[in-house]
Amino acid sequence: MPTYAYACTACDHRFDAVQSFSEDSLTICPECGGALRKQYGTVGVTFNGSGFYRTDSRAGAGDAKKDRASSKSDSSTSSNPAPAKTPASA
Repeated sequence: MPTYAYACTACDHRFDAVQSFSEDSLTICPECGGALRKQYGTVGVTFNGSGFYRTDSRAGAGDAKKDRASSKSDSSTSSNPAPAKTPASA
């Protein structure tokens, strides 16, 4: 069951309550009888395992540099120079 944080709007009393999803929210402060409001905070979620990070589907940093360097050298040696153009006769 989830734990919810509550704060009183009158006396600023803060506490946590373990409640089911189907239960109604608390509305009365147990200290002073004032109105309660639910507190929302950050959720502690951790994504573990493969597939969650940007680098999971890519080659390592060193490998990527090697791949880029080899593709540049391959393209410069394998390309044929363009034939020289001759001026058009009038």
